[in-house]
Amino acid sequence: MEHHLPCDPSDISRYVFCPGDQTRARKIAAQLNDCRLILENRGYIVFSGTYQGVFMTVIGTGMGGPAVAIALEELAHMGADTFLRVGSCGVFQEFQKPGDVIISNGTVRFGGTANAYLPLAYPAVPDFAMTRALVEAAENHGILPTVGIGITTDAFYAPNDANIHALWSKIGAVYIEMESDTLFILGTYRRWRTAAMFTSDGTATEIKPEWGQADYQSGQDQTIQIALDGMLAIARADRAG
Repeated sequence: MEHHLPCDPSDISRYVFCPGDQTRARKIAAQLNDCRLILENRGYIVFSGTYQGVFMTVIGTGMGGPAVAIALEELAHMGADTFLRVGSCGVFQEFQKPGDVIISNGTVRFGGTANAYLPLAYPAVPDFAMTRALVEAAENHGILPTVGIGITTDAFYAPNDANIHALWSKIGAVYIEMESDTLFILGTYRRWRTAAMFTSDGTATEIKPEWGQADYQSGQDQTIQIALDGMLAIARADRAG
């Protein structure tokens, strides 16, 4: 048994959704058939079920790189090797608004956990096939996602540097959040497949505005559906290959 996720390996799929938010984990799990609560322990919640006949697992990891790293390492010991973060994020660009669907193709490494695995100079990038599957799934739903590079930091309330924020905006960064650098670097180091997608919960100048909550919830539902269909495409490609 694992230290933090004492699950039976037969209850864990190789295909794992890893949102930070427990509520979002429950929303994803609600889309699975024959879904069961596998575990609640140490701030983690784990569900498993099937989506269109494919066995999948969902874990709510909580916030930050250390929690994500522990979860992925222990799930991998039980056979998981394909991890998709379904998160929320802040944004930098004027055209972005609450509810926008964002797919990462890399992130700047301002978190700490991944540095214990690979040097800071090594880029944090997702698996290309998974990222492409997410883009295609979005297009199949008539949704045009924003695909781009983001910023990952593990200090949510760090003092704001307006000059740095302006730089990220200038160079075209499209999201900021707390976990994808850890996800991508562990995926590279352990030879897992990883990808990440987000729902914007704000604008370039306003975080979590009350007026944007309905759009955010709608966008989150779209993001979850795209994530499910993207993971399904990967699983079907595995079966065919």
